[in-house]
Amino acid sequence: MKLFIYIDGASKGNPGKAGYGFLIYDEKKKLVEKRGGFLGITTNNVAEYFALIFSLISAVKYNPESVTIYSDSQLMVKQINGEYKVKNEWIKRLYAVSKSLIENFKKISIVYIPREENKEADNLANSFIENQNSLF
Repeated sequence: MKLFIYIDGASKGNPGKAGYGFLIYDEKKKLVEKRGGFLGITTNNVAEYFALIFSLISAVKYNPESVTIYSDSQLMVKQINGEYKVKNEWIKRLYAVSKSLIENFKKISIVYIPREENKEADNLANSFIENQNSLF
């Protein structure tokens, strides 16, 4: 099984009320899971990492051959892919958790996409900011 995951984190105020969302699709482009939640008050970058972490936790149960994760956070994608250094202490912790979870997958890639191509995940993350509840 191949998984295609769209993730997003959002913060109103940065820092401000924050949420995350992710959608997991199989190789037939069928939606197999949709989750998200309210994170409280935090930054957009922290919310992006929580979206990644929670999506990786959810993806493990499918035991996929490969995983492709799509995110509109160029900073996070470049940090995870080793192109940028992680300087923020809180982000360093989330980065370490993310990298540890990534080790659970045989083949994984994390790809930057423009915001226009990530609207469903963005809408999901923002919906949890407004409703302050969770699906995870």
